[in-house]
Amino acid sequence: MQIRAPQAADLDHLARLWHEGWHDAHAALVPPAWARARPLELFHERVAAAHAGMRVTGPPGTPLGFFMLRGEELWQFYLARPARGTGIAAALMAQAEAELARRGIVAPWLDCAAGNNRAARFYEKSGWSRARTEVKRLETAERVLEIEVWIYQKSLP
Repeated sequence: MQIRAPQAADLDHLARLWHEGWHDAHAALVPPAWARARPLELFHERVAAAHAGMRVTGPPGTPLGFFMLRGEELWQFYLARPARGTGIAAALMAQAEAELARRGIVAPWLDCAAGNNRAARFYEKSGWSRARTEVKRLETAERVLEIEVWIYQKSLP
């Protein structure tokens, strides 16, 4: 499986993939206002701003998954619905970990919304360990929203 930089033809699809994946994983776990603060337009903006740091897999124009790193963090990791359960996630995770190791990161981390058991099982199967729980905050026009996240860590060679 080839992991590559995104192409211009991928960007719209990546925004939709990220939006769909975020809502699949988080909408039932966060306050409704938090989910409403995540419209498709936000993901188009995020992809436009961050695509240079994304690595994707799948055909040009219809990528099946992506990851993004931020410092020592595996910041974003999403798969399209049809790719879930196919083994693509494991290959994508291996590439993300290899890139972290290449950068000299020996103790990367990621966060996972508390209650996102599907993702938690995948991370644990991939060798990540739950280290602690933290609270994330989102300031909206109405109020500050909080959710718990599980912090996972892994030792890399």
